Amino acid sequence: MTLNENPENFFAQIDQAGFAPSNTVPGIGFSPDKMLLGRVFAYADAHRARLGANFHQLPVNQPLTPANLYTFDGPMAYQHSGAQPVYVPNSKGRPYADASGRVDDGWESDGEMVRAAYQLHAEDDDFGQAGTLVRDVWDEDMRARCVATVSGLVATCTTRVKERALWYWKQIDAVLGAQIEKAVHGVADPDSPPATVQHPLVEHRTQSAT
Repeated sequence: MTLNENPENFFAQIDQAGFAPSNTVPGIGFSPDKMLLGRVFAYADAHRARLGANFHQLPVNQPLTPANLYTFDGPMAYQHSGAQPVYVPNSKGRPYADASGRVDDGWESDGEMVRAAYQLHAEDDDFGQAGTLVRDVWDEDMRARCVATVSGLVATCTTRVKERALWYWKQIDAVLGAQIEKAVHGVADPDSPPATVQHPLVEHRTQSAT
């Protein structure tokens, strides 16, 4: 880096500068220094409060090479990158940075550190509470309305999104998920409610009470 010129406008090029140690590229890691690790979080957060959510769009802070960001719009945004979704992966064509794999620049000593998507563990339970709501709190009318609403929305999605949505609902409750899937594939008009199918657990409790 060669420093060969002075700023022409102190406010625009100095006061609005948003340098942060969190701006790194693959191959550069952080040392275990506690002050550095604190600044990795705090500096960018301070710039967002001091300069605004889109401080990185200011000319003094813009990267020379276009970056694949996962966030856009918001207050004071003057760069627009299209309407494609920012979640990853997506089926709408937005490019994204893929930094998955082993971290070669890490200093951790308690096992290999990797960049990878989160993997579920045996003790994880992302669907238990939702399943309890469906089976033990909702009545049949509530479940029927849920099937009608969800199937109507899912029916308008792309095939990939449909598959994911149906998978999620089957994890919450297999019976409700099957009803939603049947409604998505079998109802020509998404606004028309599907036939109500009583949940087996509710049916079992009804028979026991009788």
